[in-house]
Amino acid sequence: MSIPNLLAVVRLLLTPVTMGLVLATVAEPTLRGTAVGVFVVAALTDFADGYLARRWRITTSVGAFLDTVADKILVAGCLVALVEIGTTSAWVAVALIGREFAVMGLRSVAALDQSTVPPSWWGKSKATFQFVAIALAILRLDVELARWRLDQWAMAFAVAVTWISAGDYFAKFRAVFSARRPLD
Repeated sequence: MSIPNLLAVVRLLLTPVTMGLVLATVAEPTLRGTAVGVFVVAALTDFADGYLARRWRITTSVGAFLDTVADKILVAGCLVALVEIGTTSAWVAVALIGREFAVMGLRSVAALDQSTVPPSWWGKSKATFQFVAIALAILRLDVELARWRLDQWAMAFAVAVTWISAGDYFAKFRAVFSARRPLD
C-alpha cells in the first residue's frame, strides 16, 4: 500500500477515535485539547496524502476514492458527535453532509456520461473551512462575536463555502445534465 493511501486509512481509523473523544468531552471537558489534536492530525493527513501522491506521481483512482471517502467519513462522523453533545446545530450537519450527497450524485451522473468532475478551488477550500470550523467547535472557545461563539461563525462560513462549492460543481456540469435523456 502506498504512503498516500496509508494516510487515508489512518484518517479513517482516527475518525472513531476523534468521535469518542468528542463525546467524552461532555463528562471530561479537559479532553477537548486531545480531541482537537487527534482531529487536526486526521485532517492534516488529507492534505499530506494528496500532496504526496501528486509529488511522487502515484495518483490512482483507488487512492482518489479512498481519500474522498475518508474525508467525508471524518467530517460526517465529527459533525454527528458535535450535534450529539449539543455543540453544533443539526441544520449545520445536514447542510454540510447534504452537500456531499448532492455532489456525489452529480459525480455519478457525470460518470454515466464518462465525464469527470475535477476538484475546484472551492471544493478544496471547502475542506479547509470545514476542518477549521470542526476544530473550533471541538475546542468550544468562550469567544463571542455578535451573540454567536467563534465556532458558530466558523460553521456558518463553512456552510456558505460548502454550498458555493456545490453551486460551482453544478454550474460546471450543467451541460452534462441538460444533455442527458430521461431514463426509460
